[in-house]
Amino acid sequence: MPVLQRLRNLHRDICLVWADGGYSGQLFDWCRQKLAFALEVVRRTDDMEGFVVLPRRWVVERTLSWLMHSRRLCRDYETLTATSEAMILFSMITRMSRRLARPRADGRH
Repeated sequence: MPVLQRLRNLHRDICLVWADGGYSGQLFDWCRQKLAFALEVVRRTDDMEGFVVLPRRWVVERTLSWLMHSRRLCRDYETLTATSEAMILFSMITRMSRRLARPRADGRH
């Protein structure tokens, strides 16, 4: 709940939030009433066998994979959550700046 409150305070234009199957019930109603978010819970059904890609789950898995390329984030060495948050921010800024700096296929920069 505190994370969603902070998200609402920082980004007023967000109106849809995806959540794992474990986040349902009270959180669903609370999001709609207090924060005006549409909370969409991505559930895994019991009849699935083996590996099945869940909708929107791949975005989270891909992002975590990108973060694991940063050596400092591979293990949890930090004692403060603010330090961990800063390292994640630094890692994503590095990734985005490298992506923006590489030359395009059409020759433009």
